[in-house]
Amino acid sequence: MKEFKKFISKGNVMEMAVGLIMATYFGAIVKSLVNDIIMPPIGLMLGGIDFAEMKYVIQPAVAESAEGVADGVAEVAISYGVFINTIITFVVVAWAIFMVVKAYNRMKERMEKKEEEKPAAPPEPSKEEVLLTEIRDLLKK
Repeated sequence: MKEFKKFISKGNVMEMAVGLIMATYFGAIVKSLVNDIIMPPIGLMLGGIDFAEMKYVIQPAVAESAEGVADGVAEVAISYGVFINTIITFVVVAWAIFMVVKAYNRMKERMEKKEEEKPAAPPEPSKEEVLLTEIRDLLKK
């Protein structure tokens, strides 16, 4: 139990958990962006097509038979419009992650350059120099 507490309290685990939660909600935002903002104008430009409704029906749904008995057969369809939305969502997420990683790498490079540009501290004087400085100071007095 102690080992588990030590593992769970490490910063990396907490950072990973926060990252996972953020990624989940980021994905939800991107999905909404694609479905609610990007796809409607694209569908309008293509003649009022709603990609979410695009599908190839293999077997239509049947609610009742001719005798009035409810069969409850569900529709069997290939929803390729939803698949197109998912592909576009993936491309948007991949682009956003690419931009974040690119910005992070640029920031990291700038920080490394600043560290390299910092002037080095002057070297410590040698023992001989310290001794000569003390003799000089004594002679001045």
